[in-house]
Amino acid sequence: MQPLDWNTRMKIAAGIANGLNYLHHKAKPPVIYRDLKSSNILLDDGFLPKLSDFGLAKFGPHEDKSHVSTRVMGTYGYCAPEYAATGHLTLKSDVYSFGMVLLEIISGLTALDETRVRGKHKLLDWVRPMLIDPKNFLQLADKKLNGQFPKSVFCKTVELVLICVRDNAPSRPTMTEVVGAMDYLTSKKYDPCAA
Repeated sequence: MQPLDWNTRMKIAAGIANGLNYLHHKAKPPVIYRDLKSSNILLDDGFLPKLSDFGLAKFGPHEDKSHVSTRVMGTYGYCAPEYAATGHLTLKSDVYSFGMVLLEIISGLTALDETRVRGKHKLLDWVRPMLIDPKNFLQLADKKLNGQFPKSVFCKTVELVLICVRDNAPSRPTMTEVVGAMDYLTSKKYDPCAA
């Protein structure tokens, strides 16, 4: 099978963002997916993503509550740090997980890899040195893309990853804001003839 091209990868990411946005802002009551990871995303023949396995999903906070307290569940490597530390689950926990999935999509790396050096098994820990300076962002690109992607859009996508995986949960965007960003990014399609 051929590796997925840039435009297809971005279409998949945008579809995931739309699915989470629906759960967070259109479902009544809101739903926190809680276990967003690559293996829970199904693709149809046209690469349209579908979220699957809602076994860990929780209804979101309501009334004046800011979070749902629950036993920590989910997959290591995708789980938001504040949720892992406190068990306080918010809609922003899913935003963090989305950032990790988006990072996987653009880098071709997995969120957790036990073969990486100790202390760097988690993808975010592994790539953190490259995330410090925007000049290094292109080093994150999946080698299977063979440079066939719009460089400026790739860098903007890395910036979106960075704001989604912020340690401070309240400073992460909402999924509605993420959808807006993904709409912009997917509108900038890669055209090999124009490159």
